[in-house]
Amino acid sequence: MEQIANDEKFRFHEPGNWIEKLDDEQLKSLIRESDFSRKQADEGRDYCYFLNKVFYTEDHRESDYVCMAYTLNEPANLEQASAYDMVLEDNETYHIHRINVLREGQLIDKIPDTSIKVLDDENRSGGGILNSTKKINVSIRDLRLYDVLILEDSREKIFTDRDFLRREFCKYVWMGSHNYWAYGTCNFKFINRRSKTVAYKKTFFRDEQGHVQEPETGYLKTGETFELNQENYINPTDSNREISPYIDFATDSNWEELSGYISPFYEDVYNKEPLEKFAPEVVRKLDALPDKDEQLKYALDFVQNRVYYVYNAYEMNGHKPQEPSVTYANKQGDCKAKTVLLKVILDHLEIASSVVLVNYNTDFYFKYYLPSLLSFNHVVVKIDYKGETYFVDATTRDDFGTIENRNFISFLHYLEIKQGQDLQLRKPFVFPKYCIDEKVEFNVEKNIGKLTLTTVFRYNRANNMRRYFKNTSKREIIDNWNNIMFYNLNYNNDRNNLDSRDVFKNASIGIINDDKESNEVTIQYSATIENPYFTDNKGTRFLMYFDRNVVKNTARDFLHKDITFWHNFDSERYEIHLYTDQKIDMKEKYTIQESTINNTYFTYNSRKKIRKNGGSAFIEYNPVANQEISPEDFESFREAHHRIADSNFGLGIDIIEPGLLNMLKFNIKKNFR
Repeated sequence: MEQIANDEKFRFHEPGNWIEKLDDEQLKSLIRESDFSRKQADEGRDYCYFLNKVFYTEDHRESDYVCMAYTLNEPANLEQASAYDMVLEDNETYHIHRINVLREGQLIDKIPDTSIKVLDDENRSGGGILNSTKKINVSIRDLRLYDVLILEDSREKIFTDRDFLRREFCKYVWMGSHNYWAYGTCNFKFINRRSKTVAYKKTFFRDEQGHVQEPETGYLKTGETFELNQENYINPTDSNREISPYIDFATDSNWEELSGYISPFYEDVYNKEPLEKFAPEVVRKLDALPDKDEQLKYALDFVQNRVYYVYNAYEMNGHKPQEPSVTYANKQGDCKAKTVLLKVILDHLEIASSVVLVNYNTDFYFKYYLPSLLSFNHVVVKIDYKGETYFVDATTRDDFGTIENRNFISFLHYLEIKQGQDLQLRKPFVFPKYCIDEKVEFNVEKNIGKLTLTTVFRYNRANNMRRYFKNTSKREIIDNWNNIMFYNLNYNNDRNNLDSRDVFKNASIGIINDDKESNEVTIQYSATIENPYFTDNKGTRFLMYFDRNVVKNTARDFLHKDITFWHNFDSERYEIHLYTDQKIDMKEKYTIQESTINNTYFTYNSRKKIRKNGGSAFIEYNPVANQEISPEDFESFREAHHRIADSNFGLGIDIIEPGLLNMLKFNIKKNFR
């Protein structure tokens, strides 16, 4: 066995005394063939003879133990077993108890063939992330196809003073197994040796018909154990449409108790030193500004853009915020530090605010999770200003405008860090102005088209567009717009073999106005197009513009059975003007078709003005965003988006070809519609 440096991060020894130890003969007796295992082999599936998993928790440490034996019948699994990585936190150690293979009936110790390297976890470093985690690389030599690999190991975390939150509260989630694997036996234990009761909640378990059962909740007092045992098991979850069953374990508590527990740590630093003492320059600049709007804007700009965001996992786990005077002096801090500094500045301005806990990644699950402070991974500021509530992420960069025009953060659940708070739901949101406001002008004369798009972007869209133009080459930006126009004008259906650069001549694009006060960026794109008409396989010409951005395919194609649809679309308005020197069919069904949709979650209007040589479409889409769509409402919501997709997201006009014969053909076609 070869080991390289930093061996304090891993050890070779026997498992803890809470583990039932197995000798070699007992192990071999567990690796036995059955009708179930033979069936998996016949189907080409690898097989796990047994999986024993134990999570053990005390007030000062916790251990996650696994013992398993599985086949290496597939080359991909052999490759993954031969070399694997794991990331360890501070004060976490990887314990190796056993590495064996069963080969032709013989149990072979593979620890002498095992190399272990301890590396800095570079994948999670850089870009403002200070990472003290380590990566363990394990390499096992001479594994062979059709071996049975036996691994027995554990990860142990010793809590320090900095881990006070994890010493006080337990949080663990057991996840259902990957549905590739078949298991002879699959056993799980949760052993509570903490001084407090641990609650558990079984969620998304299903009956034999596949229906989700009601969550099951229980409690484990000190010294009690939860067990789950499964035999001849394959996880039946349809991973594309269903949530795998899981069990949430957390120290028994409620949100009011938890908010009361955490709030003193923040309150202690709010008033440590007055802003005038540690940041007199900021106070002078604030006092020199003409009104509250400008003062608030300056406060947001200062903390977001002049205080560097440093993510330090070690500090984050501590959950005690850095004093604002230190954050100001160093001009850097993690999300807690930056958020607390912003709140202190807002307190000086007498603008009501509070720090709130969120987790964007697991937001959906909060309604199923047990109450736990360890379910959150981020803090933001909640600001009440002029009768409106805003949420500001102090770690965001390059956000502009007064507060009502800035970046909108989408999430549902949050916990205010104040005494006696319950988990709260953020209200649905309607954008006061359109996020995308676009005017399209396409003029065709003598078979030459001149296309101009003028688009105003607001809120998140404006911030993103500034970054995009700053970080992307002009040629790439033009190519992207050309490709969008290629589809919007339907050229993908009659000239798909052409390069878009050859279709859109003299294409240009640029920012023609950037109003940082209102956070509005105006982009203008223009191009010249020879042969601008789309021609179908019958030779009929059309002039059309259908913006596929309006069609929300994520809503139309959504099929998940367990997860509700998260409605978070932007508001949009489009003016589309098409003009030609040719005669057009002014009564064609889809040309004159208009639509009005009044759905619970959005309104949509498409209006037309048709003239003898062209027409205009006016489209307005106003969503009530930032909310889940209930299952009973979703089908009507989906159907409303199908209606938008039915030729209501743009404008198309049919060209009447010149000549007597063509006019006769047109009249016959019109009479037989």
